[in-house]
Amino acid sequence: MTNQEAQFILNAYRPGGLDAGEALFGDALQQARQDPALGAWFAREQAHATTVAAKLREIAPPPALRAAILAGARMSEAPARSWWMQPAWLAVAAAVTVLLAVTAVVWPQRASAQADRLTNFAVDDTLYGRHGGHGAPGGALSVLLGQPSTRLGAGLPVDFTALRATGCRTLTLAGHDVLEVCFARGDNQFHLYMVQQADFPRLPAGEIADVGTRGGMSFASWADSTHHYVVVSNAGVAAIKGLL
Repeated sequence: MTNQEAQFILNAYRPGGLDAGEALFGDALQQARQDPALGAWFAREQAHATTVAAKLREIAPPPALRAAILAGARMSEAPARSWWMQPAWLAVAAAVTVLLAVTAVVWPQRASAQADRLTNFAVDDTLYGRHGGHGAPGGALSVLLGQPSTRLGAGLPVDFTALRATGCRTLTLAGHDVLEVCFARGDNQFHLYMVQQADFPRLPAGEIADVGTRGGMSFASWADSTHHYVVVSNAGVAAIKGLL
């Protein structure tokens, strides 16, 4: 079982150890205990799920929701009134209010989870993947990235289709392509991963989303109008920030 396979299984694991006795999770849990990077990812996922559950428990339905629903059952006995004042429509409106409140809490969390998933994927592949690739577009991009004057966060001339078609290393995350281009600056090696925003619409766009360390590696993630990027290296956070 690879770390990516274990992550796929553990994404369904409920917080609080509710699934600890399920045989389905046994091998994946064992791998998380043995692999520090996978274990750190699993701990973050469980903390995130616990936070979302707690936020949802804080959301109270509108006070009039129960009364509106009960009144809907007595619609036939009530005198005629404007359609928008009918109890059934009031109940629908109250339910929509609850849905919007839940969405306001969960949507930012889901965006954060998507960004974390891509970052964890990139860090895991940097640590355990077999790197390589070929093709003129990939080689040209690698040379550009290796130039000290190139600022990755200022916009990159990426032709995703051309890179993929000419042999750039291509991986798969959630059924979508992830491209990797390796490059060097001085004695430091870096791995740049990129996905199309259209494939991952919940990823944050147009900003430096995160800079930090995971699994002993340093990383930064950011986006432009069409692509989301993660760069990973063991060179340290300062070196990563120097790329941006």
